[in-house]
Amino acid sequence: MYDRMLKLIDDFSLQARVIYALIMREIHTRYGRENLGFFWVLGEPILFCGGVTILWTAIRPSHEHGLPMTAIVITGYVPLTMWRHCLGHSVKAFEANGSLLFHRQVTPFTIIVARAVLELMGTIMAGMIVVLGSILFGFMKPPQYYGMVYLGLFFQAAFCMATAMIFASLSEMSELVEKIMSVVSYLALPFTGAFTMVDWLPPKYRWYMMLSPSVDNIEMIREGQFGLNAHAHYDVLYDSYITFFLLLVGVYLTLRVRRFILVQ
Repeated sequence: MYDRMLKLIDDFSLQARVIYALIMREIHTRYGRENLGFFWVLGEPILFCGGVTILWTAIRPSHEHGLPMTAIVITGYVPLTMWRHCLGHSVKAFEANGSLLFHRQVTPFTIIVARAVLELMGTIMAGMIVVLGSILFGFMKPPQYYGMVYLGLFFQAAFCMATAMIFASLSEMSELVEKIMSVVSYLALPFTGAFTMVDWLPPKYRWYMMLSPSVDNIEMIREGQFGLNAHAHYDVLYDSYITFFLLLVGVYLTLRVRRFILVQ
């Protein structure tokens, strides 16, 4: 039993080192070693989140439904960027890194986890910088319940990881998935909960919106930011079950996708 535990720890440590190496390789491949290099991991999400926040703050009323506009945009757009970046960089991720599969330690699972972790870390850190800047300039206040913010971000990160694994695998199995991904990501925007809250909708439509894990996650984050003033609607039990199910589906597909990967 003790030997098995040691082997399990060694295997976990090896996979962690492989994922770290793949993250560093992805950074150097995508952004290069010159100029800003690694800082573009933060710079790109900051430009997206900061730009949208500034634009919405400038053109929209200062408050909507009694909540400050700047905080509404940030608490919605940062989780949305997490999801869209993970989804966008998951398409054909295995084919792009197919040559690495000749190394025994590298698997489709480690490839997609490395990509998703890089996107999640970059977006969350960029979001923290945008939030800090907004607080310092007086456009929003610090969160009221940090625990709810962290819980919502945790569930959103797990949801993003699951969808990245699922669509990375499906894009290798069918070219149709690759072609329609950009359209699907845009059509899904109303169901992410990024630009509206469940409480703002007619009661008969709220249940449908809450079927989306992203909506539940953003509602948690907004309750953490605004407290009870947000009137957030979410179901932690449902969110846990559906996110765990999606993770299982993602892991299953990732473990079965290798025969579909075209190695260049």
